[in-house]
Amino acid sequence: MISVNLDVVMAKRKISLNDLSAKTNISTTNLSILKTNKAKAVRFSTLEAICRALGCQPGDILEFKDSQ
Repeated sequence: MISVNLDVVMAKRKISLNDLSAKTNISTTNLSILKTNKAKAVRFSTLEAICRALGCQPGDILEFKDSQ
């Protein structure tokens, strides 16, 4: 299972969903779907915009969790 840790990275950077939305031009709805782990897929362009705005790497946001 791939887990999205966007909420953790946002908390560390002290940035709100609205501020991240403004910096990335990604809707708060789409960011919220990512933040709550309800996304089925993520575009590389979305991931790139989030990483650029938060000053992080994709591995800071995405984590593989073995279900076994």
